[in-house]
Amino acid sequence: MKISTAILSITSLSPAHSWTAPAIPRFTSRTKVSTTGFTQLHSAPPSSSTKYADPSRYLSDHPNNNVPPHIAALVGKGLHTRPNHPIGIIRAKIQEYFSSLPHQDFTIYDAEDPIVTTTQCFDDLRIPPDHPGRSPSDTYYITDTTLLRTHTSAHQSEHLRSGADAFLCAGDVYRRDEIDASHYPAFHQLEGVRLFPVEEMKGAEGKEGQEWLESEECKVIAEDLKATLEGLMDHLFGETEKRWNEDYFPFTSPSYELEIKYQGEWLEVLGCGVVHEEVLQTSDRADRRGWAFGLGLERLAMILFEIPDIRLFWTEDQRFHSQFASGEIVKFESYSKYPPVYKDIAFWIPEGFVENDFFELARGIAGDIVEKMELIDEFTNPKKGKTSKCYRITYRSMDRSLTNEEIDALQMQVREKVAEDLGVEVR
Repeated sequence: MKISTAILSITSLSPAHSWTAPAIPRFTSRTKVSTTGFTQLHSAPPSSSTKYADPSRYLSDHPNNNVPPHIAALVGKGLHTRPNHPIGIIRAKIQEYFSSLPHQDFTIYDAEDPIVTTTQCFDDLRIPPDHPGRSPSDTYYITDTTLLRTHTSAHQSEHLRSGADAFLCAGDVYRRDEIDASHYPAFHQLEGVRLFPVEEMKGAEGKEGQEWLESEECKVIAEDLKATLEGLMDHLFGETEKRWNEDYFPFTSPSYELEIKYQGEWLEVLGCGVVHEEVLQTSDRADRRGWAFGLGLERLAMILFEIPDIRLFWTEDQRFHSQFASGEIVKFESYSKYPPVYKDIAFWIPEGFVENDFFELARGIAGDIVEKMELIDEFTNPKKGKTSKCYRITYRSMDRSLTNEEIDALQMQVREKVAEDLGVEVR
């Protein structure tokens, strides 16, 4: 199979609306895999990764804009197009696999604008208007109808509509989320879609709903999907035990999740399914049938390189970058042993308090030295009818030791800002 490089560079919710898998477990043993062909498949010039690196595109005075400066500054890094970066290495390994498959040419898309419409990101994928993934508490809105994409699936309908029958789509995606070692508000996904030739689906003509789901053609697509993705897992991890579970995504039916047994533990690695009839109809491809899958590149990279903290992918520290080379997967050797600094903050919450707003506020003040934020106590005073929450903030730098004085100053800013912006009563 040949992979055509239609677009070769970009500046870099819940399971019911995204392929994203849960938090990454940690391992201690070493894994080495070799990869080849990154430069053969991708030869984008370095300058191309800056195409979208303009924070002013994402910051505005629009009343619905909730993109903070520290998020706008992340757009345009192009980690997935860097051949010596773990994210780029994993992506190259995946593309290498799909280039080896017979009978299908996959087009690669990785230069789409990270600004998408609500129609692209939600409506075209059958994500209902009341879905929590649409909420400003989960999503970075630029206007009331445009946002930073929350998944690479946001480009699926446009590529299908353009006539693409098989493609891989990789890019940076953005979501407001909790703060810990395996969650970051910016990360990377890779999406794959394949439509089957019309002549192979003749028996499916006129079938819809349950009749389609029970058809031999639907079963053929599901079997091809599973075989393809099982091969991908063997390509990435070596031959390994696998199991399939039924799942739910609005844009596929039937839907599945794939788990692999790696170093003695079962890991969920991706979501997938047969593309929903309504998605194909919306994309002006009602005469076709096919499959789709999506996976998180950070998740795979954290497992294969044994990288313990998702923040490391965004560091400029050469002690990190010097460990990786195109075509090689080796264990990350930690260079940071700096101790954490813990600070607690407790407050009475107002009605409508959104936890992600608090997380975003703290990271906006202290940046990536916020390693983790966790709720450690909660109670309701029956006399006052008010609820108190107490959070522990873990501060740790990957580059240096932190002093109590500087963290006290940051913590004071958090205390002042959370009262001012979120209307809480700090205790």
